[in-house]
Amino acid sequence: MANLIVRPEWFLPESRVTPERAFQNRRQFLQSLGLGAAGTLALGAGAVARAAEKSAAGSKYPARRNPDFNPGWRLTNEKIAGNYNNFYEFSLDKGEVAPLAQRLTISPWPIEVTGLVEKPMTLDASELAERFPLEERVYRLRCVEAWAMIVPWTGFSLSKLIEAAQPKPAAKFVRFFTFNRPSEAPGMVRLRQYPWPYFEGLRMDEAMHPLTLLATGIYGKPLPRQHGAPVRLVVPWKYGFKSIKSIVKLEFVQTQPTSFWETLAADEYPFEANVNPKVPHPRWSQAFERMIDTDDRVRTQPYNGYGDSVARLYGKA
Repeated sequence: MANLIVRPEWFLPESRVTPERAFQNRRQFLQSLGLGAAGTLALGAGAVARAAEKSAAGSKYPARRNPDFNPGWRLTNEKIAGNYNNFYEFSLDKGEVAPLAQRLTISPWPIEVTGLVEKPMTLDASELAERFPLEERVYRLRCVEAWAMIVPWTGFSLSKLIEAAQPKPAAKFVRFFTFNRPSEAPGMVRLRQYPWPYFEGLRMDEAMHPLTLLATGIYGKPLPRQHGAPVRLVVPWKYGFKSIKSIVKLEFVQTQPTSFWETLAADEYPFEANVNPKVPHPRWSQAFERMIDTDDRVRTQPYNGYGDSVARLYGKA
């Protein structure tokens, strides 16, 4: 007969005990603000959590800019880029996204790596910079809506995380998923007809390409929520909807997955989604793009200007 163990009300399992290092870091942080126990109560739990989040992340920024990804382009104005965001989880209005996104809780932020891998894992977004050194890269970002920006991302090549997970030979694609929190994302409630949460996918060779970035920062700072905090994908030769924001899961699979927008309108948002000025969107031309901070009309380049690096992936020199 099995023994029934009755725990007292005050019993706390070992798994719920705060690690000593985490406790010391929090105490040191509060001391640096000149706060004792009374100060902590005065700030409130939410304010302390946000301040601690900013302090912990900020030590890694700005990261060193990689000279191989520093073409000398004029950067898009940071303020304009931070208030012109497609993030339907919060709003269809680009200008409303930034204030609404502030309600998203981004710490802790567990990220699951699963599927056809030898080493499945779950790690918090805060661990990424410890395991994978960060660098800054200046990339062009081209939206399928024919607008563009040039921004300095901070992050690391997705290939490094993939290598750590050790995909099995059968793994041919990577699926990505974002959060599913209607209580924090009002757009998910208003747009109930959409297949939330947002999901995307890449071929394995695309995911392993050196240009494919897992970004944790922008403009020398940790990612703001409207840009996809705490971690997002950046695939600069594809239309922006492929660069999924606020990633919570990567799954390695054998067959080509569908993507969020592909399920809604495959003729407008195909899985490959490479920038191609010769292939118009069903509702507008892709031959030109508008720079969001100057309204300059610029001719669109094949693969968003990264053809020399990626055209070979598609059998083109």
